Amino acid sequence: MEQHEAITDILNDLLKINNDRIEGYEKAISESKGLDIDLKAIFEGMIRESSQYKDELTQKIHLHGGEVEDDTTSAGKIYRAWMDIKAAMTDSDRHSILASCEFGEDAAQRAYEAALSADSLLDADCRKLIKEQQAALKKSHDVIKKQRDVHKSLQS
Repeated sequence: MEQHEAITDILNDLLKINNDRIEGYEKAISESKGLDIDLKAIFEGMIRESSQYKDELTQKIHLHGGEVEDDTTSAGKIYRAWMDIKAAMTDSDRHSILASCEFGEDAAQRAYEAALSADSLLDADCRKLIKEQQAALKKSHDVIKKQRDVHKSLQS
């Protein structure tokens, strides 16, 4: 039973980081205020991505008999980075928004790395799901980073 609790704790931490991503990208959309339609589309895709991951994580949590903690990490859990990003988004220029989003994507990667470091607790299905989500999130991170770098090079 303790192993199921440990697994659901890990999965809930990942669920929370996805909640943070959703809130962060919603904030980024509102901060961009029509500056860039392409960014809005990218951010909406990131929101859909995290919504899908939340659904997958929720299924695994239920499978392990756990309860879903459907809040964000700002409540005092391990990964608060996204809330810091939202507070830092005082300047609505493209570079600042993308840099803040990249910081949030870095936090998501750290959360998934931490989950995978608890390897002995995870069953094969959970480990596979976490690895797949982490790989997809890495691609999202790289999209954000590329957008930021392109914008930075255009400003030089």
